[in-house]
Amino acid sequence: MLAVIKTGGKQYKVSLGDKIRIEKIKEEGGKEITFDQVLLVEKNKKIQIGNPLVKGAKVIGKILSQGKAKKVIVFKYKPKTRYKKKTGHRQPFTEVEIKKIES
Repeated sequence: MLAVIKTGGKQYKVSLGDKIRIEKIKEEGGKEITFDQVLLVEKNKKIQIGNPLVKGAKVIGKILSQGKAKKVIVFKYKPKTRYKKKTGHRQPFTEVEIKKIES
């Protein structure tokens, strides 16, 4: 069983038991979360494609943890003007385990 969900402005291809990192959600660890925006569902080699969403389809997952990704260095430099600027960024994420796909 396979599904494509949309959350946080991104699309994710998920199946049962997958652990994915999505954009941060303001929920605590251990809670269940329901993804209503399902774009595609594949079950027993039959594919349902939404227009734009599959009606009645839901993906249920469990929040495992909240965290931050590795640091990304942003370095700006302009020659001959003595301009340089160095900053870092750590993107927050939520780790979710997929428990159930309903269609």
